[in-house]
Amino acid sequence: MVQVEMLAPGAALVCWSLVVLIWMTVTRFAGMGKTGVDLSKSRPGGRGQDLEKLLPPATVWKAHNFTHLMEQPTIFYPTIIILALVGASGADVMVAWVYVALRVVHSLWQALVNRIPVRVTLFTLSSLCLIWLAVRALLATLSFAA
Repeated sequence: MVQVEMLAPGAALVCWSLVVLIWMTVTRFAGMGKTGVDLSKSRPGGRGQDLEKLLPPATVWKAHNFTHLMEQPTIFYPTIIILALVGASGADVMVAWVYVALRVVHSLWQALVNRIPVRVTLFTLSSLCLIWLAVRALLATLSFAA
């Protein structure tokens, strides 16, 4: 039986990632308008990262954060699915929610303030949550298979 409550933090992080995607897109287009970037004159094969040199740093921070939400959380998603399938504890569910909360705070901090010491602290704390969950998933699958 799947523990649906273990999947809810993953669904929440997916929704947050989409909010950041929309935020990044709106901010980029506004930034391009203010700086006079004309996409119709861009070179073929251009990418969003090509805009980094043309847009203000605060505009680019949203894109960096969206990229970060496509990196480490890709380990989070299968981890919580494993735990949902083999049995998560209440602590696992709580740690998954703490991970999501830390990622949201990290996103807001990076997109709005972007001071490195705080960002590193938030990243480290969320990484510790992910390590907890990954070890729990490994132990749960090893004991499940035995």
